Amino acid sequence: MSELAQVGVLPERNPVAVRSPRHSGIVRITHWVNFLVFLALLTSGVAILLAHPRLYWGETGAFGRPALIELPLPLNLDQSGWGRSLHFLAAWLCVLNGAVYLVYGMTSHHFKTHMLPDRAEIAFSPILKKISDAVHWRKPSEEQTTYNVLQRITYLTVVFALFPLMIVTGLAMSPAVTAAIPMIVEIFGGHQSARTIHFFVTNLLVLFLILHVAMVRLAGFWNRTRPMITGRGAGATESI
Repeated sequence: MSELAQVGVLPERNPVAVRSPRHSGIVRITHWVNFLVFLALLTSGVAILLAHPRLYWGETGAFGRPALIELPLPLNLDQSGWGRSLHFLAAWLCVLNGAVYLVYGMTSHHFKTHMLPDRAEIAFSPILKKISDAVHWRKPSEEQTTYNVLQRITYLTVVFALFPLMIVTGLAMSPAVTAAIPMIVEIFGGHQSARTIHFFVTNLLVLFLILHVAMVRLAGFWNRTRPMITGRGAGATESI
């Protein structure tokens, strides 16, 4: 405390922890909406799959015909009704939510600032180091305020490749959509091919979700989850 502050001439300036924004409102809202929508898609998708747990390649496929893959799942025809209704609703919510996120990400430079890797980071050694840390379950040595190179590449792949592919292959299985836009199913080689690709892309997204939650848990679940809820994380200490 300074001498002037001691005699009451100047107020003392105490250092306090200032919290800085970590995630914008649009990012937080679309993140949690997407999480809930994906759970709805996954649940309803399983119900639909149980009605015909076989995968084919080409335009058609049915019981009694050779299957590309026979999934070890029990046949259940009683769940596909509500499953299809929920899947249809959740799919369009996913499209709308994704559109909002994409428009925001492009207009606010969110993708360029937070997700596009720097040229120096796109090298074998840094990427291999991050993969090794994840495989050996090593906790980050210090607080990270930005995504590392492995996270950036993964998120970009999910946002611009896996989710769009899941949506497009889903549309390719809709008779109404393919009647209006036949090309959307032709590029995949048929309805059953689109269904098979849809299945494997969904599994990749489930794997991403599991690994994402595991990495959040490793780094400190509440410290990583709080910014996605409140928008703020612990920042540097400064005098105010």
